[in-house]
Amino acid sequence: MIPQEIIRRKRDGDELAAADISSFIAALAAGRLSEGQIGAFAMAVWFKGMSRAEIVALTLAMADSGDRLQWADIDRPIADKHSTGGVGDNVSLMLAPIAAACGLAVPMISGRGLGHTGGTLDKLESIPGYLITPDADLFHKVVKEAGCAIIGQTGTLAPADGRLYAVRDVTATVDSIPLITASILSKKLAAGLETLVLDVKVGNGAFMADRGQAEILAQSLVEVANGAGVKTSALITDMNQPLADSAGNAVEMRNCLDFLAGRKRDTRLDIVVFAFAAEMLVKSGIAASPDEAEGTARRALSSGKAAEVFARMVSVLGGPADLIENPDRYLVRAPVEKPVPAARSGWLAACDARGIGVSVIDLGGGRRHPAARIDHRVGFSELLPLGTRVNAGEPIALVHAADDAAAERAAAALAMHYRITEDKPELTPVIAGLI
Repeated sequence: MIPQEIIRRKRDGDELAAADISSFIAALAAGRLSEGQIGAFAMAVWFKGMSRAEIVALTLAMADSGDRLQWADIDRPIADKHSTGGVGDNVSLMLAPIAAACGLAVPMISGRGLGHTGGTLDKLESIPGYLITPDADLFHKVVKEAGCAIIGQTGTLAPADGRLYAVRDVTATVDSIPLITASILSKKLAAGLETLVLDVKVGNGAFMADRGQAEILAQSLVEVANGAGVKTSALITDMNQPLADSAGNAVEMRNCLDFLAGRKRDTRLDIVVFAFAAEMLVKSGIAASPDEAEGTARRALSSGKAAEVFARMVSVLGGPADLIENPDRYLVRAPVEKPVPAARSGWLAACDARGIGVSVIDLGGGRRHPAARIDHRVGFSELLPLGTRVNAGEPIALVHAADDAAAERAAAALAMHYRITEDKPELTPVIAGLI
């Protein structure tokens, strides 16, 4: 296999044979390709696309590049959820323990931030001691004992995707339907899932800003996954504003803990969490209807059972057992917190969600290159939702920054990301469709 020949053929629009794709991915997993070759391949795919057969071959090759997990000794349905990435999207952190508290086993393999979007693993790393890359035995133990485990890719689980994922993040090739499909599903196939629910974001803060493109991606994911034997559906959700009222790492983790403990609720976040919980429970056969499933999920949260599952997961993976009760003891705050005043009176009518994500990166809360270190303290909290009436000078968010200069820059940038109008806006629903 000559890597540059495969890159050239894809660059020229040829359809690659499954054997060529398999050989290229095997070389990638073995460390025989340079970052330049990986980036060139990703860019060729971005421009020329892939046929359904190529996407299936790429997905299977990446899934087969490492171990495949087995769950024969767990007598629960094996289920998971995955998001294509957004801003202020910490749904997985609440959803996994809720689903586990309802009787599912959730081995959730998550990723780091890609481009302007936040990563579940980056948020979890704000918890001191939390082991995001346990070996297969510990991963299995946590799922069996707690009901769920949210971790990153280990060195033996879809290792080819881990390297490709990092290169995509810094080569502007994130928003490629074939690469997104193969990246997501290779990890899910390797995790030994029975059912999967996908959150495909659409809007100015998503990789798919166009509804039509989001539906194409959702269809691609659902068809490839079902074809591989995993019962799969997808919800298309709105990402024209941050989903939660926080964007960052520790601030989003704090948001999750407050949600699980019943200390707060974000309306949009609440809708999405329980829509996905219902879909997971119905698809896995735990509940007969969405209404029954949502009721079961809400009781799991209100009873405190979901919080107990999350606490057990964190503890077994090395984190503090009392994290939910005492978040301030463990989640480090940024040294500077600065309110962002509304530029004028009126209604928050629209925002640049992508710009907000980029502002988090500018604060140090995301990566500009794969090896960059993240400042987990920084970000935004208390973001007011669109459709809120504000007065000039009233805070629309709170900046968390490493120093005064960074806080000033971030506050000015965030204010520019919002449009305030005299008339109350008509907002799009947070759940846009089901595939």
